[in-house]
Amino acid sequence: MAKILIPTPLRKFTENNATVEVTKNTIGDSIHELAEKHPGLKKHLIDEKGDIRSFIRIYLGDDDIKSLDGPSTRIEENSLISIIPAIAGGM
Repeated sequence: MAKILIPTPLRKFTENNATVEVTKNTIGDSIHELAEKHPGLKKHLIDEKGDIRSFIRIYLGDDDIKSLDGPSTRIEENSLISIIPAIAGGM
C-alpha cells in the first residue's frame, strides 16, 4: 500500500497518525480515499468541486505532482505521498 504523510497540523483529524495507508492507483483517488477514511480532513484538502484545494501541495517522493500528471499521477504500491499545506505569514 502507498502511504500518505500527514502534516502535524492535520494529524488531529487522523487520530494523530503521521501516516495513512491508501489503496488507490492515482494521487487524486488516494486523497479522496484519505478524506473518506478521515472525514474531518475533507474540507481542508478538497474543494466544493471535488478538486484538491489549490493551496495544498502534494508530492510523490520528491516531485510536486504539478510537475507530473497532477491528480492523475499514478502511484505504486510502495509510494510515499506528502501533503504540504500552505503557510502564510508576513506583516
